[in-house]
Amino acid sequence: MQIVIPDDYQNAVPTLAAFAKLEGHEVRVFHDTVSDLDTLAERFAAAEALVLIRERTSITEALLARLPELKVISQTGGGIAHIDQAACQRHGVTVLAGTGSPHAAAELTWGLVLAAMRHIPEEVANLKAGRWQRTLGTGLKGRTLGIFGYGKIGKLVAGYGQAFGMEVLVWGRDSTRQRAAEAGLEVAESQQALFERADVLSLHLRLNDETQGIVTARDLAAMKPTALLVNTSRAPLIAAGALEAALRHGRPGQAAVDVFEQEPVITHPLLELPNLLATPHLGYVEKDSYELYFGDAFDNLLAFDTGKPITNLAG
Repeated sequence: MQIVIPDDYQNAVPTLAAFAKLEGHEVRVFHDTVSDLDTLAERFAAAEALVLIRERTSITEALLARLPELKVISQTGGGIAHIDQAACQRHGVTVLAGTGSPHAAAELTWGLVLAAMRHIPEEVANLKAGRWQRTLGTGLKGRTLGIFGYGKIGKLVAGYGQAFGMEVLVWGRDSTRQRAAEAGLEVAESQQALFERADVLSLHLRLNDETQGIVTARDLAAMKPTALLVNTSRAPLIAAGALEAALRHGRPGQAAVDVFEQEPVITHPLLELPNLLATPHLGYVEKDSYELYFGDAFDNLLAFDTGKPITNLAG
């Protein structure tokens, strides 16, 4: 089988133990992201199978029309919003969904919280430049952790907050609020109350039509000037341009983000702000997670190739 794996920025996939599962197949791995239709069509021309790394490359009708050899797409992770499923059906391309783990993303979220609240990156740079103790950090014990979206990742982050002695406050849809209440956590009176009360507010929502832009400029303006907003989920959860404007006005006082509207990022207005801590979408970029994501995606692909029953078709 001719297999193409795009967007392996770090050249990490061939180093995984899971990669051995593809032995005997012809595999080509690309290490950059391109969006140009002609380039993608050229790269994928001989592919019978694509293994996609999360949502890094979109699969569109126009692209599929130029890939007559393509039979199957095996997705790392369960998110498939970047794949035009209706177009795949029209072109006879099977889409296989994968599984993942919430732990790496939750751990990175908490790393960003600690780094931002204690100004760790800034003080590391200060020390290396010969400057000693230039900031005054803020501790977590006794402060309020706001969790917007109490799913698998949000639940883990809430637990980390409790371990650090924080008061946890949750908001989200009805099912979210019910799960949080059943877990003994306080549920905010409203979305605005969540933003008003939180000292640290972390977003853990899936991106869809209902949640795109769900965090508004008004929400951000309601935050304390000492508060931290953390987004390791998806950038479009926040209304376009709202976070940059809010940080320039000082409410919230700082933000830590792992996600951007268009990735990979070379330049971005947010990166110019001194009260922003940013990482290049590292939430799931961790060895154990990669072994899980790719091992599952490769197993799904091989099952398809050998004609075994497929139970994890995307849909």
